[in-house]
Amino acid sequence: MKIKKLTSADSFGFLNLLLTLDNETKFMMLEPNERNVSSEDMTLRLSKIDETNSVLFGAFDDGNLVGYVNVLRGDANRIRHSAYIAMGILLSYTGQGIGKLLLNKVDEWARKYGVTRLELTVMAHNENAIKLYEKMGFNKEGIKKNSILIDGNYIDEYYMGKIL
Repeated sequence: MKIKKLTSADSFGFLNLLLTLDNETKFMMLEPNERNVSSEDMTLRLSKIDETNSVLFGAFDDGNLVGYVNVLRGDANRIRHSAYIAMGILLSYTGQGIGKLLLNKVDEWARKYGVTRLELTVMAHNENAIKLYEKMGFNKEGIKKNSILIDGNYIDEYYMGKIL
């Protein structure tokens, strides 16, 4: 497994990964067919990433993109020490340590750029993700009641944070 920073050259693979995740799991934000991004849009997005403010790491298995973590640092001076993360891993690759590898890469990046707080939200019933985040040093800090609507049911989300 190789973890590397994604660039515009990875835009097609990244878009395909997101589209696959939208269809195979309900733990991601977007529903199937809701993502309205072209390959050109994704190329532009990836080409504009400023590594000091945000970064996108991908997990590759034999050249195929199988997971990612997106890290977005706060813009204002008062929150530049903080970064929000979102991640996704193909179902067939879960439970293989890829999440840990991706989060270790995030920690490395955060320390390099002076980020001292990482935060995320996770659906309260996503037990595997919560276990991973807790194992990696994240703590539950709050709950967003009825945060997400899936198949007509309201789902709570946990706020989780990690101080480096």
